[in-house]
Amino acid sequence: MRRAVLAVLAATAVVLAAAGPVFAATLRQDRARASDGVTLQTTLTGQAPLLARPTLVEFSPYGRASGTLDAGPAYNHLLVQIRGTGDSDGSFDALGPRTQRDVAEVLRWACDQPWSAGRLALRGFSASAITIYNSLHLELPCVEAAVLGSGTFELYRDLLVPGGVNNLVPGAGVMGLIGVPALAQGLDRIRRDPGSALGVLGGLLKAGLDELAHPTLDGWWRARGFRGDVNDLPVLMVGSFFDVESRGAFQAFQALRDDGAHLLVVGAHDGAPKGTDGGLAASRAWLDHHVRGVDNGAEREPRVRMLLADGDREDFTVGGKVVARDAGDWPVPGTRWERLALDARRSGTSLSPSAGTLTLGAPAKGGRQSFAALPSIPLQTDPPNAGIVGGFGINALTSALPVLSDMTLSEPLGLSYTTAPLRRDVVAAGPAAVEVDLATTAPETAVWAVVSDVDAAGVPHPVASGRLLSSFPEVDEARSLRDASGALVQPYGDFSRKRPTAPGRSRRLQVELWPIGNRFRAGHRIRLTLVGASLASLPTLPGVTTVRLGGERPSRLLLPVLPESDLPAALGQARRRARRR
Repeated sequence: MRRAVLAVLAATAVVLAAAGPVFAATLRQDRARASDGVTLQTTLTGQAPLLARPTLVEFSPYGRASGTLDAGPAYNHLLVQIRGTGDSDGSFDALGPRTQRDVAEVLRWACDQPWSAGRLALRGFSASAITIYNSLHLELPCVEAAVLGSGTFELYRDLLVPGGVNNLVPGAGVMGLIGVPALAQGLDRIRRDPGSALGVLGGLLKAGLDELAHPTLDGWWRARGFRGDVNDLPVLMVGSFFDVESRGAFQAFQALRDDGAHLLVVGAHDGAPKGTDGGLAASRAWLDHHVRGVDNGAEREPRVRMLLADGDREDFTVGGKVVARDAGDWPVPGTRWERLALDARRSGTSLSPSAGTLTLGAPAKGGRQSFAALPSIPLQTDPPNAGIVGGFGINALTSALPVLSDMTLSEPLGLSYTTAPLRRDVVAAGPAAVEVDLATTAPETAVWAVVSDVDAAGVPHPVASGRLLSSFPEVDEARSLRDASGALVQPYGDFSRKRPTAPGRSRRLQVELWPIGNRFRAGHRIRLTLVGASLASLPTLPGVTTVRLGGERPSRLLLPVLPESDLPAALGQARRRARRR
């Protein structure tokens, strides 16, 4: 566990360091005073001399030199260390209400400085993006545009407790990344204000304990998520299908698209695909147009621009094998969610004891199948968490030893269901879902659903996943997404309270899969595997999980297929008339 946490810390540090400002500059440090008297460390960077220019502002918990975008010499760059982190005073409140007020207050201060020209832009990546999403319900003075990379739209749902399952290792990694700079700059803080150290350390400790003390989505978590927008800013969201916070960018785009938002899916914590710039040119063009008034066509670019995988995460990032797709919206207009039923008929194509079939239409064979809900290998069953450590040499290792990250070793521990070989390419992009009737002998269990691209040699490469704690069977219908036929294709789980059930009693679970973006090539197969919780998550008690197949409401995968693809034809079947279910 300790090694995994260190890998997360180091990988994220590499991402942050690689992305920051690199131009020759002068520095100016000031302390901005919040309304409660707490002072925050700020660092202004700009081309010498420091003249009045549009200013790009980033609020970071990662200490000095943690800026993540070089917008160029036409801008000054202001890095604000948020309260209770780095060399800023006060208590860290896990990006909550006090930090959100700081954002509005510091922006007002920055707007009035002679170096800002009264025009501000916002940059955020990961935690600094979360800070902005959480603050949009407050008026943010003088801000004209934003570029937000990765980041959560809802901290509970998108990173720390997805599916109601505590995402332990990334959570510990984030706290470590925040805590280390705070300790490293502690001597500076003590010299300046000896009484501030206890407040900083106490705030960091309390934030970590508060996360564990709130296992359900309550008011504490809701104060640390998107709570509306009063600013109408044009925002460029930058993310990736393999990012540890991938869901956030897609949900943010859907909420803010009426304000002119664009979505660029090109890489985030997982790194940019080889041969690409991770959205740097597009980010600069976005700011130049919306802040400086440059007529560069940024606003006329497609609203959604995506780089999809071509069968494998490592090939996507290390090899640069991508499939480019533009669209006017997300989900892509014309997307069809194909119903693929879990069928007990043996396919003979996987190492799973079930080796069942994934089939369009009603399953030919029902029944019940069981597996021991043992912890699963994160590099294989947990693509978002695997992506964040990829840049720390892990991608090179898994490229040399693919068995470490494909599903070969994990499938014997669960249940797998596989389609026939595809006769033509199928491009899948969008939110996805798994509906499953499930029982467990444990008080509760975390079900893990993994979609794999099985290549022509029979090797399964994970390309998407979802998770759900069995104690959270309810969904919020009003906030869930249904397709044209009424099928629930993106369930919005209700995590406000647990609803336990008796051991062995079956219940219907609707598992949200984070967005998938992959081309399944002709000759490949699509596979769904159900396994126990990733080792990167807080474990549940061991038990036996049983899945019911067939019946009036069969267990099934709802896979988003783009308009140019025809999954029934790829499987040699005629398309059936859609039924409302």
